[in-house]
Amino acid sequence: MTDRQRIAVLGATGSIGDSTLAILAAHRDDFEVYALSGYQRLDKLLQLCQKFKPSRVCVPLDKVDEFAAKLMQAGLATEVIGGIAGLDDMASDSAVDTVVAAIVGAAGLPSTLAAARAGKRILLANKEALVMAGQVLISLVKTHGATLLPIDSEHNAIFQCLPPSIQQDNSQIHQPYHGVRKLWLTASGGPFLHHSFEHMQQAGVAEAIKHPNWSMGQKISVDSATMMNKGLELIEACHLFDLSEDKINVVIHPQSIIHSMVEYSDGSFLAQLGSPDMKTPIAHALSYPKRIDSGAQPLDLFALSALEFIAPDLQKFACLRLARQAMQAGTQATNVLNAANEIAVAAFLQQRIRLTDIAAINEQTLNQVVVPALASDASIEDILAIDQAARRYAETVVAQLA
Repeated sequence: MTDRQRIAVLGATGSIGDSTLAILAAHRDDFEVYALSGYQRLDKLLQLCQKFKPSRVCVPLDKVDEFAAKLMQAGLATEVIGGIAGLDDMASDSAVDTVVAAIVGAAGLPSTLAAARAGKRILLANKEALVMAGQVLISLVKTHGATLLPIDSEHNAIFQCLPPSIQQDNSQIHQPYHGVRKLWLTASGGPFLHHSFEHMQQAGVAEAIKHPNWSMGQKISVDSATMMNKGLELIEACHLFDLSEDKINVVIHPQSIIHSMVEYSDGSFLAQLGSPDMKTPIAHALSYPKRIDSGAQPLDLFALSALEFIAPDLQKFACLRLARQAMQAGTQATNVLNAANEIAVAAFLQQRIRLTDIAAINEQTLNQVVVPALASDASIEDILAIDQAARRYAETVVAQLA
């Protein structure tokens, strides 16, 4: 590849941004960091601008002038844009080849949809894009000729274990000659795998965010502790691979060595293994269909003692059951579940509720907030209206519990 691939990293200051930029820095002949966005850690974003000298950077609307002044002081000619409109503009910029969608939460949805409309190559880390608007995003990808490559370690593992024809067109998964029987998502089980429900009830924030294998942000760490993270991934997998939820199993694998598997009709299981390092799936997606050095520590097979596989306890990890229930009901219900969970997790991190209250808030909101089904051509306003209705209801439930 003579021309460097121009990359926009949306959510550059988070853990996915860190891993992505480490790879891009190591492969400057292949990739150009064209655009970056950040929201809270603007000092870190400034350092990244000084290191990579992007053409464009997006910050919150009220920080544009201040950030532009700092860039000018640093002698950088980077253009500063702001807010949701700025993110949309960056994601659809004609100079951008690849958009790394790594903004956490519902905030990452509009720019991901904008990237799909612009026919971009999208490296998807933002769960909410598929959970809130799965059929809408997939429809846009297909209509506008975009490419969607998952960089969640589990979905990337499944992608790698599927034949190339399914990788390029997910509807091919239904061809009998491929023999895809089931997908298996692996889960670490989080910090409470070997603890009782009663222990979870008493757990504080510090214990809940202490993930045994992965280094992640607070929100996703809490989701891992409740296994909502795996529920959201199950919903994502349904959309990414065009399968109903009953074709996707979740298995707890505490070592996080096998990242996920595909079961075939001849009895074969194809699994992708690797060290628990996000640089591996990101490097795979950045260079697909080629492969490059990710900088991740290679897996030492001789150091592996045992690989365990455990069925999840759906009473202790009720969020996983709720994700299946929502997926059966449709995208509008998965949108409601996601919104309720964001409110509940925030309340737990603020120490207003117990960890185990999260599932109760999610269940009550999912069962009580009745919204119309989402069409595949639904607008962003339709999607966000459902999100906001669910958030308002979840807040009332939090207030009762708090």
